[in-house]
Amino acid sequence: MQRRSLICVFLLISYCLLNLTAAKAQVTDTTHPVSVDPELINLTNPKNPPREYTIAGIKIAGTKYLDETLLTSISGLTVGDKVTIPGGDNFSKAITNLWKQNLFSDIEINFTKISGTNIYIEIVVTERPRLSNFYFKGVKKGDGDDLTTKTGLVKGRVVNENMKRSAIQVIKKFYAEKGYQDAQITITEIKDPSVANSEILNFNIVKGPKVRISEINFFGNQAVSEIKLKKQMKDTHEQTRFTLFPPPEDTTFGAHSRMGFREYLDKWGFLSFTGTKEFLDPYFRFKLFSSAKFNATKYEADKQKVLDYYNSQGYRDATIVDDRTIVKKGKMNVDIKVEEGHKYYFGNISWRGNTKYSDSILSLALGIHKGDVYNLDILNKKLKMSQEGGDISGLYMDDGYLFFHIDPVETAVYNDTIDFEIRMTEGPQATIKNITITGNEKTKEYVIRRELFTIPGDKFSRQELIRSQRQIANLGFFNQEKITPGVNPNQEDGTVDINWGVEEKSADQLELSAGWGGGIGLTGTVGVTFNNFSMKNILHKSAWDPLPSGDGQKLSLRIQSNGKAYQSYNFSFTEPWLGGKKRNSLTVSLYRSVFRTGGYNYRTNTYSFSDTNSLKNFGVSVALGKQLHWPDDYFTLTYSVNYTQYDLNNYPLFTSAFRNGFSTNLSFKLALSRYSLDQPIYPRSGASQILSVQFTPPYSAFDRSLTQQNSYKLPEYHKWRFTSDWYLPIGQPMGADKSRQFVLKASAKFGFMGRYNSRLGFSPFERFQVGDAGLTNNFGLLGYDIISQRGYPVYENSDPKFNPDQQQASQFFTMFNKYTLELRYPFTTNPSSTIYGLTFFEAANGWYNYNEYNPFRLRRSVGVGMRFFLPMFGLLGFDYGIGLDRIQNGSLKNATRFTFMLGYEPD
Repeated sequence: MQRRSLICVFLLISYCLLNLTAAKAQVTDTTHPVSVDPELINLTNPKNPPREYTIAGIKIAGTKYLDETLLTSISGLTVGDKVTIPGGDNFSKAITNLWKQNLFSDIEINFTKISGTNIYIEIVVTERPRLSNFYFKGVKKGDGDDLTTKTGLVKGRVVNENMKRSAIQVIKKFYAEKGYQDAQITITEIKDPSVANSEILNFNIVKGPKVRISEINFFGNQAVSEIKLKKQMKDTHEQTRFTLFPPPEDTTFGAHSRMGFREYLDKWGFLSFTGTKEFLDPYFRFKLFSSAKFNATKYEADKQKVLDYYNSQGYRDATIVDDRTIVKKGKMNVDIKVEEGHKYYFGNISWRGNTKYSDSILSLALGIHKGDVYNLDILNKKLKMSQEGGDISGLYMDDGYLFFHIDPVETAVYNDTIDFEIRMTEGPQATIKNITITGNEKTKEYVIRRELFTIPGDKFSRQELIRSQRQIANLGFFNQEKITPGVNPNQEDGTVDINWGVEEKSADQLELSAGWGGGIGLTGTVGVTFNNFSMKNILHKSAWDPLPSGDGQKLSLRIQSNGKAYQSYNFSFTEPWLGGKKRNSLTVSLYRSVFRTGGYNYRTNTYSFSDTNSLKNFGVSVALGKQLHWPDDYFTLTYSVNYTQYDLNNYPLFTSAFRNGFSTNLSFKLALSRYSLDQPIYPRSGASQILSVQFTPPYSAFDRSLTQQNSYKLPEYHKWRFTSDWYLPIGQPMGADKSRQFVLKASAKFGFMGRYNSRLGFSPFERFQVGDAGLTNNFGLLGYDIISQRGYPVYENSDPKFNPDQQQASQFFTMFNKYTLELRYPFTTNPSSTIYGLTFFEAANGWYNYNEYNPFRLRRSVGVGMRFFLPMFGLLGFDYGIGLDRIQNGSLKNATRFTFMLGYEPD
């Protein structure tokens, strides 16, 4: 009996101790029981019947950086909630909710007080340590600075596993892109004694050897050469290739493996070369400027490009069945095994669902015939949204069929031929309903709307949508890369809303230059052009910022001074929409200049200029432009009247017989132009042509007393000009923004001056100055057309070999030809600046009469240049040209010229 009693007492004591231990345990996850106060030891006893309590109070303990109210909200517990103890899951869910935040290393819930059916709880948290600092060990300072930005580590944030994993992944990717494929990163965590509950993370980085691609080997390719396949891999290049003999075979991947051949070359001491250009010899490759770094992401994309190329050659079943990379001593071999499959051809192509256009018209527009090599990419481009236009979808969408859908379906595959059925759903024609414009913070909405060809009530047209986008870009007020037409179709009522989004950019330009010295004094230029001016708000003070703007008008002011020797003043104003309803432009220009002659005073060490020896001129021109609708609405006809009066005061302008008095140059001009460029600053496509004639009244037909000696007072002439510029994109756009693309510019210019009366000779006014980079002699007082030619100074003789270094031509030509080819590439097209480089070839010459004219006798030049378009200052340009006809005895000495442009592109 005593023994039984002792056993019972022992069991009772053990039971109580177990309950007490469970009551004080911390709850760190949803599987542990909650923590309770010793006074509430029996509250969670599973033998007690469940009882409902009301939460009367919640307290948060242990937090230092986090808001207590926010933590209470995250837990999901609120005062007034009903909980069941034991048996309820409210507290387990609360701990789970808090644990998901990844902010704590420990969480427990304590019951602090019971008052009847009310219970008070305390949530005790232990916060994870915060990041007080971090360091990148074992790398250069520059790499450490880059990693600081790329990893996104921020002091004060919670240190958790996700933060550390993400940082390691970023570091590995950073060095993988630099060619270090096996970088090892370990993290050392050190408690920071200066900041409570904080840590310092040291990222210990061992980059390992840099891995470069030594060889890329293809196996299984028979129809397509290895050279062509390698060319498709734009971002995966070999470091070296110099092969003299076919390499030994490798049975793993098939014949003609190049594995081990490098050892053969090293044995015989052959050199290696680096680059991008490949020669056609399969055993001799020479590449220039190839990084040869391996990038796994770009490698996967390049493999797909290989398959795309196979598909474009008719091998639609081509696959990469195996590929591997072998790294040895910092060198990587990339082996790719392909299965080409059969070459396929297009068979019969039929149409289904078409009612608007017949099968014959659609087949003609498609341009693919039975027997053509199968190319799915070409088929899709011809059917759906080709950038070059002329696709079937464009044919329908330009006529309002916005809901048009087309799908090519293979209907039969036999031998090497594939038949297609082109299934289409034409749908209803969509009508434009609403046009909205957003983003125009300065420019008035009507300025944008009048440029649109998408008009409410008209049928939708993809071509007109593209045209509208071009028109907005050509205003020059908006970032041309951010002009987006948001097309929102509503198939229920057959309408479409178009939401135009624009981003304003600075369109005004400022020109400032100043100098002092040379005995002349102060020289300089001050010019300002407001390209989005508002004349009607000129009297409204509230609209000045710094001048009234937003109406799309242009106001230009310019003052230039070269001490007392020369001053000029220019003013012009353009209203592009005279009357506001039609594209009829009005331009008014005023200019005034003074040129004084003088001499050097050795006694005072200065130049002296006098009004008693001067040439003054005053001019005004008025031009009215009208948009035409035939042959198409890209054409504009411009009429202008130009008046210039010259005042000579003891100034021998042309001959000693005419030193004093007035000369009046009154002329009329007609210009027919066509402008279809996609954007004004860096055009990628389109063309610009101008045909013009400028003429004076035939004074000699009415006044027989006019002679060569007195004809300067009323000069007469007729001058013809033709200019044509074409822009053609080359290759595919590069970069994420699709704006980086080579562009070829082809230009041809021609001009000649005629006379009414052979007895009077050619007018000395309005001739053609050829040479240099658009700079002018005599400050442009005589209305010369300045025809630049990079690599040459201004010249006056038609013989390319004669006097090539002539610097100051005494007279200028009455005829000229000029041809230019430029290959351009943009480095940035940001609205803050547009920068592109170019290479050029030019050929030009000038003649004095028709008897000398020889369009094939031209001065030739080549060179390179850069252009910088800055919103505030306009164009900055640099060119380095080599005059090929100035080269003597194979030497470039005196055959090159470095030229600088400011504010305008030379003609």
